[in-house]
Amino acid sequence: MSSPEPPGRRGATLPLLASEIRVLFRRRRTWAMLIALAAVPVLVAVAVRISEGRAEDGRGPALIGAIAGNGLFVGVASLVLAIPLFLPLTIGVVAGDTIAGEASQGTLRYLLVVPAGRTRLLVVKFLGSAVFAIAAPLAIVLAGTLIGWALFPIGPVTLLSGDQVPVAEGLLRLLLIGLYVAVAMLGMTAIGLFVSTVTDVPVGAMAATVVLAVASEVLDQLPQIAWLHPFLFTDSWLGLIDLLRQPPLLSTFGTNALLQGAYVLVFGALAYGRMTTRDVLA
Repeated sequence: MSSPEPPGRRGATLPLLASEIRVLFRRRRTWAMLIALAAVPVLVAVAVRISEGRAEDGRGPALIGAIAGNGLFVGVASLVLAIPLFLPLTIGVVAGDTIAGEASQGTLRYLLVVPAGRTRLLVVKFLGSAVFAIAAPLAIVLAGTLIGWALFPIGPVTLLSGDQVPVAEGLLRLLLIGLYVAVAMLGMTAIGLFVSTVTDVPVGAMAATVVLAVASEVLDQLPQIAWLHPFLFTDSWLGLIDLLRQPPLLSTFGTNALLQGAYVLVFGALAYGRMTTRDVLA
């Protein structure tokens, strides 16, 4: 069991968090994943440009087809394409490595004994992963906006409701959509944190986190268990489309935040229980 944190450790959370974020973004793996995510809108924009914006009817392709008329749709279409696999994969890698990575390198004992208590370490690790969960969709939005501006005309955005909004509001909504997706990934981040506390093998924790996300997505597609869908952490992932209506359905943002917050509380508590009962110093 963990003992109360000494008074000298109080107030050290911010320096420890800053150190965690620096370490995370100094890793080549982190930048490789962000660059890979940023490449998604580039590939989408180039493909649409080469094909002159022709697309078949359908939900995803319809968004892609709108790119030719307005480059601001590159970011939205790319997020829709990245959400089912690419974003969960990168989030799972970072979240699964939080505790298991330290354990496999032999640094977990040092972190617990010297600068941080177990609770503080869990909070810092989660917040560090949450920063990446914010950076990942924003990388897609930024790359999509830049490549869309370079290859396609930019003008008033025609929303799903048929209304048009100015470019400035379109950019604001694009940023809001990126933040919506970031919030949508927090539940998975908490799940990865918990899984990372039950193993010393980071690859196993990463794989388990991604598999759980894929399993949740599969369950979310089965109409026979529709009653379960609102409780799945992936159920609100594609709700970003509601932010392209006039007025935007901000209630969807709130529902998404409440759902992910519940997962953060539950799996954060499970991670805390695991860390406070596990003899990681032996």
